[in-house]
Amino acid sequence: MTLNLKRPLVIFDLETTGISISTDRIVEMATIKISIDGMEEIRTQRFNPTIPIPAEVSAIHGIFDEDVKDMPTFAENAKEYAEYFKGCDFGGFNSNKFDFPMLVEEMLRAEVDFETEGRKFVDVQRIFHQMEPRKFAEQNKKNHDQCLLDYRDARIVLAQSIRQSERERNEFLLRQKRRQVFRQNLLRR
Repeated sequence: MTLNLKRPLVIFDLETTGISISTDRIVEMATIKISIDGMEEIRTQRFNPTIPIPAEVSAIHGIFDEDVKDMPTFAENAKEYAEYFKGCDFGGFNSNKFDFPMLVEEMLRAEVDFETEGRKFVDVQRIFHQMEPRKFAEQNKKNHDQCLLDYRDARIVLAQSIRQSERERNEFLLRQKRRQVFRQNLLRR
């Protein structure tokens, strides 16, 4: 497939120390820069986030503190990346809600001018959701109906259990009564 680009396009993905744009940091950035002529430049770089990577996050992306302890910080490379991204549009998956805001925040922390005006952003997740709309109302009705069925089934099981318990209790009481009568008859003799 040939892309008809008016400006270079950077497809990128970030791995971070967590999901908070204001407090977490980038630990890895992978980019594919596609030029107007279709040439591709691929880069992957890891960064020392200067804060610990939580174990539960490392379990997701497989990057541990030990892997990045000797890497440069993002701030040390921020100017180079700002230049690399100059004049580019951006694309990614969930990039409009997370990756691009995280990138901008890291640039701000590094005190590097990073122009965001006039760029176009292609978020594949958004496109996917438009092409494959989630039918929340339909799913909610299905879930609601299933809950009603489960509730009905639970009530039936509960009612059966109560009836069984009542039968067992009545049988127990009847046996107790018979024993009592038997004992009384023995005592009368």
